[in-house]
Amino acid sequence: MDDGESAVRIVRKSLFTGETHEMELPITEEQLRRWQDGELIQRVFPHLTADQREFLISGVTPEEWRDTFSEDME
Repeated sequence: MDDGESAVRIVRKSLFTGETHEMELPITEEQLRRWQDGELIQRVFPHLTADQREFLISGVTPEEWRDTFSEDME
């Protein structure tokens, strides 16, 4: 984040594996509070990818998602 954006390190426990993961996201504490207070995640964080929003919600990383569902897609 060297372009002046703020970033927050998020730590979540994966609902899939129970493992704890960290991700640094280009969000503010205020945005995080708005989402935790019930505002829609897509409205608060439209700039995040679907993978980043999923991580906020469930703690599941893109790798875990692929590992869990890749067999279903074959």
